[in-house]
Amino acid sequence: MSNDTSSLFTSDAEGVTRPATSDEILHAARTILARRVRKGASISNPRATREYLRLRLAVQDHEVFAILFLDNRHRVIEFVPLFRGTIDGASVHPREVVKEALSRNAAAVILAHNHPSGVAEPSQADELITNRLRDALALVDVRVLDHLVVTGDAIVSFAERRLL
Repeated sequence: MSNDTSSLFTSDAEGVTRPATSDEILHAARTILARRVRKGASISNPRATREYLRLRLAVQDHEVFAILFLDNRHRVIEFVPLFRGTIDGASVHPREVVKEALSRNAAAVILAHNHPSGVAEPSQADELITNRLRDALALVDVRVLDHLVVTGDAIVSFAERRLL
């Protein structure tokens, strides 16, 4: 979006109103969504959760594997980008995921990672690590509610595809 076509406005330090830049609009959107998916907020709105994850992950030029830790009522404890990779993969360690879940006293998690390639289709490696994490977390009574693969244009849900 260019400045001349923006219908959103902001005020500068002197109080002068001007069209908002694309970066300012995205920053405001991230702030609004972060309020919706904040500590203590219930994950009852899948759309807001998806948009929050899209804004946090889709802009990365490398793969990021993140976890949304939830309590037993599916309220947000914390969003944590846990592993960083390259443009086409990230090493995910189940032991570290279990350790992080236990340290936050999480009862459930939503796994998420981006595909910088722009292709949201889960890979065989994505399915394998999801199953390994689900099994590892089940040993300590932490449920995996979903695993979302995020791109700028699409989000694929493992739960919706019955891959969990």
